[in-house]
Amino acid sequence: MKVFQVQNHTICLSLFIDVTNSKELLDSMQAGNLKPELAFLNASLIPDVFPVLAAAHKALISKERESLTTRTLHSELVYNYSGSKHITESLKRCGISDGCTYILAACFNASLDEMKAIRETVKGKEIDLNELAGRANQAQIQKHYKIPSPELAVGSIPDAITCRIAARDAL
Repeated sequence: MKVFQVQNHTICLSLFIDVTNSKELLDSMQAGNLKPELAFLNASLIPDVFPVLAAAHKALISKERESLTTRTLHSELVYNYSGSKHITESLKRCGISDGCTYILAACFNASLDEMKAIRETVKGKEIDLNELAGRANQAQIQKHYKIPSPELAVGSIPDAITCRIAARDAL
């Protein structure tokens, strides 16, 4: 678990493998019953922390401007990470599904008790965030974000994702 500063807020990120309760997590999240409120992302689509932080920054700006596209700050994070303008498609692609075993959990402004609760909520093994790059599904990421090979000759996959997150509303 690692805490990052984004604007005047914090975001706590935890990476889990071998998760066995993704269906329950998804059901609780959709019903709004998660305590603390969390965002769950399909970690196989995340090659680095930086694009997640860019999506978090964008979500916080939307909240400050009272212009969230989704219902909550945490779902806005998943929506922003996806790069798509379609909410349902974004949450399905970049959020978790019933059988997801590799999950990144994110929580804004988590207290120490909430950080402990995150570890207890997700039934899986927590691993270091540095493992994101090695476990990312490069082919799936390139397909989802439509990243052509020539683009990767001048930049990285995390750079390409971050550019798409930043530019989505302008396109």
